[in-house]
Amino acid sequence: MSDALPATPEQIARPAVEAAQAGAAIIHLHARDPETGEPTPDPVVFMRFLPVIKQSTDAVVNITTGRGLNMTVDDRLAAPPRAKPEMCSLNMGSMNFDIARAGDRVKHWKHAWEKPYLDRTDDHIFRNTFRDIARIVEVVGKGHGTRFEFEGYDVGHLYNLAYCLERRIVEPPLFVQTIFGIMGGFGAEPRNLLFMKETADRLFGGDYVWLVLAVGRHQMALTTMAGILGGNVRIGLEDSLYIGRGKLARSNAEQVGKNPPYPRGTEPRDRKLRRSPREAQAQRRGPGWLLIARTLNAPGPAPYRAGGLPQSRPSRPRPPPSGCRLQRGLRRPRRRSSPHA
Repeated sequence: MSDALPATPEQIARPAVEAAQAGAAIIHLHARDPETGEPTPDPVVFMRFLPVIKQSTDAVVNITTGRGLNMTVDDRLAAPPRAKPEMCSLNMGSMNFDIARAGDRVKHWKHAWEKPYLDRTDDHIFRNTFRDIARIVEVVGKGHGTRFEFEGYDVGHLYNLAYCLERRIVEPPLFVQTIFGIMGGFGAEPRNLLFMKETADRLFGGDYVWLVLAVGRHQMALTTMAGILGGNVRIGLEDSLYIGRGKLARSNAEQVGKNPPYPRGTEPRDRKLRRSPREAQAQRRGPGWLLIARTLNAPGPAPYRAGGLPQSRPSRPRPPPSGCRLQRGLRRPRRRSSPHA
């Protein structure tokens, strides 16, 4: 689909380090078969690039517990216990996961398996039962001290996470990523982003850190909105192959290093747009801040407040209607009915 997508361990490690050098605090990683480029859960392949990344950067390493087609939960749990990463992704619900249309505009395929792989996703359910979630947390989290990036593709996934929190399957603080634009999940609309943030605030209070991912052409628009609202953002080739309209990105680092995605005139006063990985870990809110992404940690400009909901601007008091001379604390006298009516 794109020559920028890495396949071999060497091709995965080098762009990951470059993304960290460009400002990413967390590097989210999948593995691919070096011969074919297909997704693989093989821990041997993971261990060919994870040590290189850890030795070359202080970025937080986040590896997937997600799946490719036909991967079982056992497959998904093959690499994390061996790698013992600081963070893993964890999807909070079973769902349709249809990315078949991602190839509609692709004219030249890099690998023969890519188009058939995408085409099969319209008959694919991404399984994440409550028992699956509890098992992954037990094996990877409690077994090795790994923190989780909890992925919510829909509002129901936030309630699933709240249920797991109530049952003490997971523990706060939570690192919550809300995801928009996948067919089968929540649509990539600004009102949906606000609603997800409002719901997370209500369910988790101050015990979570908010991160936003949007796919395809929605990536920059919704991550910009999240940054203005005080959230954190994920940017990378897994979510969008483009750096601008009709222009393919050359690397994850190019997307990370893109100019701050604020609309002109809304840049925050605090120009420190990135947190270092160690600063992120010091917060103890799920050990880091972004995934192949820029952190927009400055407070948003008016009319937004910290909670992330629009706040109306103050307005001048309106004059009372003509003929109305009411005073505070007084009631309007009732109109007496005329005896001649």
